[in-house]
Amino acid sequence: MLPAIIVGLSFHEWAHAFSAYKMGDPTAKNLGRLTINPLAHIDPIGFIMMLIVGFGWAKPVPVNPNRFKKYRLGEIVVSLAGVTMNFIIAVVFSLAFAAVLKYSGVEFLSSGAGEKVLTVLEYFVLINLCLLVFNLIPIYPLDGFHVAETLLAKPLGPKPFLFIRKYGMYILIGIMLLGRSGFSPIGTAAGWIAKGLLNLAFSLFGLA
Repeated sequence: MLPAIIVGLSFHEWAHAFSAYKMGDPTAKNLGRLTINPLAHIDPIGFIMMLIVGFGWAKPVPVNPNRFKKYRLGEIVVSLAGVTMNFIIAVVFSLAFAAVLKYSGVEFLSSGAGEKVLTVLEYFVLINLCLLVFNLIPIYPLDGFHVAETLLAKPLGPKPFLFIRKYGMYILIGIMLLGRSGFSPIGTAAGWIAKGLLNLAFSLFGLA
């Protein structure tokens, strides 16, 4: 699991930093966050939580939306950049999984090494999709909240979003405890998406 967690979190945060820079805000770049070096992004507690309950976090990328060339567009693009990167990684490793099945010999696939390679590739798919689903939840401070606030703050008014900002962390703790108890809607949703991606990859490689 470790390679998938480290890569997933690092590329997620790099995507936030890169998109913010492209939208006009160099804050993350100036602070050394425009990198895929895990040491710049990994939060120790969030990393441990990822190992224990399956959901965690990295160090938030500092962003100053007032420096965006277009404020609303910048907020949405930067918020969705991380989960978009996680989806791209999941797609790439779904294809890699299918390619290994297609082109590796039976002897390799039935060996311990073959099983380990397939397991690592599968974890890359599942963990990145878990990061995607988790971060799209519209609860502060997740990416989904910033998208929802940007799009709905005017029609709904500020009160719902102020409430979620105040109590968001408690809600997230509850979600993590649910995952620990065995009931994991996020893991279930990620599993459905993973199944779809792998089935598509199998079809592309003539395995379905």
